[in-house]
Amino acid sequence: MSDFSTNRPARVRFAPSPTGELHLGSLRTALFDYLWARHTGGQFILRIEDTDQKRFDPKSLESLMRGLRWMGLEWDEGPDVGGPHAPYIQTERAAIYQQHAEMLLASGAAYRCYCTAERLTEMREAQRRNRQPTGYDRRCRHLIPEERAEREAAGAPSVVRLAVPVEGKTTFTDLIRGDITVDNRHLQDEILLKSDGLPTYHLAAMVDDHLMEITHVLRGEEWLPTAPIHKLVVEAFGWELPVLVHLPVILDPSGKGKMSKRKKLVEGKEYLALVHEFISAGYLPDAMFNFLTNVGWNYDPAIEIFEREEAIERFDIAQINPKAAALPYDKLDWINSQYIRQLTPASLKAHLLPILSRQLKIPQAKLREDARLDILVPQIQERIKRADEAVEWIDWAFKSADEIVYEDPSLLLGRKLDAAQSIAVLQDGATLLPIIEPFLPDEIQAAFRERAAALGISTGGYFGPFRAAISGKRVSPPLFESMQAIGREEVLRRVARGVQVLGTLT
Repeated sequence: MSDFSTNRPARVRFAPSPTGELHLGSLRTALFDYLWARHTGGQFILRIEDTDQKRFDPKSLESLMRGLRWMGLEWDEGPDVGGPHAPYIQTERAAIYQQHAEMLLASGAAYRCYCTAERLTEMREAQRRNRQPTGYDRRCRHLIPEERAEREAAGAPSVVRLAVPVEGKTTFTDLIRGDITVDNRHLQDEILLKSDGLPTYHLAAMVDDHLMEITHVLRGEEWLPTAPIHKLVVEAFGWELPVLVHLPVILDPSGKGKMSKRKKLVEGKEYLALVHEFISAGYLPDAMFNFLTNVGWNYDPAIEIFEREEAIERFDIAQINPKAAALPYDKLDWINSQYIRQLTPASLKAHLLPILSRQLKIPQAKLREDARLDILVPQIQERIKRADEAVEWIDWAFKSADEIVYEDPSLLLGRKLDAAQSIAVLQDGATLLPIIEPFLPDEIQAAFRERAAALGISTGGYFGPFRAAISGKRVSPPLFESMQAIGREEVLRRVARGVQVLGTLT
């Protein structure tokens, strides 16, 4: 193994294929790339592998770049920032791959294959009928020069295939798994250059890793079976293979299956998988950074919350655990709640605005100036784990009295009070509310406590009917701050509504 892992600044690349939305597993790969680059004082490179033009989606490219920047994973070189090894989009490097394919053809390490799609389909069907392993039968590898010249003269389309050794073994080293050896007879003559002139991953990634001076390749363990091919390609050019680190699979919360790219029900609960879903749900980027850093690696078993710079200082790819691990969403929610509590009320309000605007259907500009939020946000800061939960606590404040739904009228009952007694409490408060000055939480609370004592009713008995009448909910923000938020006149309208609903219980 090279000395890259310990003695030199690392050059790492995150090289996604923009064919769909950025997945949480891919974000973890990018994060580990970023941590290792920063830990070693090296460079983090973004390279776009878009040679699968049939599946390429420009919106996907925008989404993945937005997702990386959301979590603060700024790249040192890449499509939009440039760098000494530009271009960083593979379709713009087609000529480079074609030149390198010609080098392999000239050395005999690769050959042109003229087999048609129909011929390959028939071959595989025959292999299946005969219960043989499916794979290319190397027919074109054994063409004599005259046969090859004939096909070229006829303009037959061709691909370039790697001439894999048919005997012996190939050994490669994975930093966290050690040496892995495979029999060459189990390997295929993989396609390196397609008939349209664009490369496959097996050629493009190896060429780019070399030319971009990549020292470490962090990628999912699903690439392990292709690592022998990649070593053979690199050796055919006379290059050195970067340090390989195949990251463990992330399992769903049950630990029984790989995390899907789509929302998935596990034990009756829906879990998110795509980065844009976590952004829409209002997770904080620092919380996600903290959480994902500990998925497959561990900062410190005794420390749950840590700063980015602390993670960078300690991160070591050699300490990555190769075993698959379940994704502990509950831990993510807890971590996110801790970061929410660290925000100033103004910062939390700013974070909540786009989400509440979408949920309440109120323009952000209008919501930003709404004093109700300024009062209520500090009251729910300790109560929410993620931003999209805020609406459940405060939506009632943005409705009219007539829009409040009392699905369970018994919520309006004061503690140890019947319907008639609860109506009396609300009516008593209705005479008190107009004369409380100023109409602020401390003054309202003092007046209500005095009235409860005068009537010989517990504070729970007196306060309860008002809490339910105002919000229509079993659980809501503190009563007197809620009254302040919606104002005296709206409180009186809701009290009257509560009396009306309680009347149905008498």
